[in-house]
Amino acid sequence: MDLRGLSTEIESISSQYAERLGIERDDTWFLLKLQEELGELTQAFLMRTGRARTKGRTAEELETDFRAELADVLCHVLLMAHHHGVDLEEEVERKWLAWKTEK
Repeated sequence: MDLRGLSTEIESISSQYAERLGIERDDTWFLLKLQEELGELTQAFLMRTGRARTKGRTAEELETDFRAELADVLCHVLLMAHHHGVDLEEEVERKWLAWKTEK
């Protein structure tokens, strides 16, 4: 999966969703939505690891919820990067992959 292509697809979906609901996606919205999704991931993690009420959810449902929230966080990171014109592939290469050692 290539991040640039995925980012473009996610942006299109988010833009359509916001337009349909009359949401203004400004700098603040992108940050707050990411924070909201991180909170939902935290809750799913706590429930999955027995540190919060499971609300009657099965272990399988808790695992599915955790995975879905991870995807939401990733998508909102991509949306925020797209909004600010940040090429995440380039930044990951610069920041992380620069430390990669040849074997």
